[in-house]
Amino acid sequence: MPNSYDIAGKAAVVTGGSRGIGRTIAQRLSVSGALVWIWDQQPEPCEGSQSQQVDVTDSEQIAGALATLAERSKRVDILVNNAGYLGVLHSFQQHRAADWAKIIQVNLIGMMKVTQAVLPQMRAGGGGRIINMGSLAGKEGLAHLAAYSAASAGVIGFTKALARELVADNIFVNCVAPGPIDTDMIRGLGPETVTQMISDSPMKRLGKADEVAHLVAWLCSDASRCNTGAVFDMSGGRARY
Repeated sequence: MPNSYDIAGKAAVVTGGSRGIGRTIAQRLSVSGALVWIWDQQPEPCEGSQSQQVDVTDSEQIAGALATLAERSKRVDILVNNAGYLGVLHSFQQHRAADWAKIIQVNLIGMMKVTQAVLPQMRAGGGGRIINMGSLAGKEGLAHLAAYSAASAGVIGFTKALARELVADNIFVNCVAPGPIDTDMIRGLGPETVTQMISDSPMKRLGKADEVAHLVAWLCSDASRCNTGAVFDMSGGRARY
């Protein structure tokens, strides 16, 4: 029997939800009864969801999307900060400053901008759930992905600090930190890198996007009532702490 999560009637925003893990999360939340809004720089239709073109680093676009959303829903109950940019595998000495600046802007600053914009509606609604998508790189650091690792570590720190700040408002903030998941982004790193990732996993496989989506849906449901400021690994046993 497939797992199910009752979040009927909730309004959810999923950034970077047009493809990969984000799209699978949006689909899982929709199947679970939520009204889902996908914010993506390159939106694509997704069954059960409304798609809007939003660059998470652009405050004006965020505000415009929120105004449109408010016409359908007076509140935001769930925010999944999933938009991310991996960049290219490089030694840090070779890594162009413009590229690692973009990584920080999208993965960390964009997350903070969207969260700050959504919080008034979430507070007005009496609570909510914020799920920040991080990475195993933020816990362990990955060679040749120094900027991405730094941004992901920032996501973890931001999650823990914000969770302490918002718990009195009945807003729970958690982080999901996947290891390598079988997506186009990971496959795009090349077969040698993917083979090494599989070798490094005790399960000897990549994770699946749907496995991540189930964890996110559970965190958004009433089944998760005492979790805030937590970091949930999805690494097949690869995480060492």
